[in-house]
Amino acid sequence: MKKTDRYKGENRKKSGGVKTEAGTKINAFRLYKHYISVIIRSKMQYKKSFFMYSLGSFLVSFNVFVGILFMFCRFSKVRGFTYSEVLLCYSIVLTAFSLAEIFARGFDTFPKMVRTGSFDRLLLRPRSIVLQVLGSQFEITRFGRLLQAVLLLGYGIWKSDVRWNFEKAVTVVFMIAGGTALFSGFFVIYASLSFFTLEGLEFMNIFTNGLKEYGKYPMGIYGKGLLWIMTFLIPFALVQYYPLLYLLERRSGIGHIFLPLAAGLFLIPCYLLWRYGVRHYQSSGS
Repeated sequence: MKKTDRYKGENRKKSGGVKTEAGTKINAFRLYKHYISVIIRSKMQYKKSFFMYSLGSFLVSFNVFVGILFMFCRFSKVRGFTYSEVLLCYSIVLTAFSLAEIFARGFDTFPKMVRTGSFDRLLLRPRSIVLQVLGSQFEITRFGRLLQAVLLLGYGIWKSDVRWNFEKAVTVVFMIAGGTALFSGFFVIYASLSFFTLEGLEFMNIFTNGLKEYGKYPMGIYGKGLLWIMTFLIPFALVQYYPLLYLLERRSGIGHIFLPLAAGLFLIPCYLLWRYGVRHYQSSGS
């Protein structure tokens, strides 16, 4: 009886541990949903402002689309790429950037938390710091840009001469996922560097907004030097150029489908830099 009771007690302890771990994960997910719901409710307190800002975000992004349209009114091709192919390329990049800006906006605005000393409050809470930073900002007003990106993507798919199949559809999904991870990684780097300087690091815009602008055309048109950098140093070509060539049947090989996922590994050094910055953080006061 004693052995049986002890065995039951051990089982209860084990099952309790599993429940606690699962409960922590569920609570973290619920907390993140709560963060988002609070932000959405606060934004919707001023509905006119929200819709005007979203409309502005929707319309401003069309400047790039108009620029591409005017370019191809003058030239039929750019380094062998047609208007529909460039439009498909740009819409995928814009979709990825818009998703990263919506969900990882907390890291983009993080330097302000360090300057004001409000990051100290996050350190005192018994929750993941990354979760709290992600939940601090949810840029719902960027849905206007995301809507434009989705519309352009649908139009680009319709106008392109791509012979679509399941593999190519998956490639597009992986390109968007990999691009979202890549842009989110740059936001994390931007936030991490703020631990070491209180001044704004505007040069990081080269890797976010600047990369989005350069990404409207396939990276191969900029020359081999930049393509090498965007392949081995900054894996942007893995989510934009090489999978695009596969979609256009200019390159073969099933490996091109999974290349965008390799760009997700870029998040590892970004996270390690973030952890290093947190360990060396010194409060700036308020």
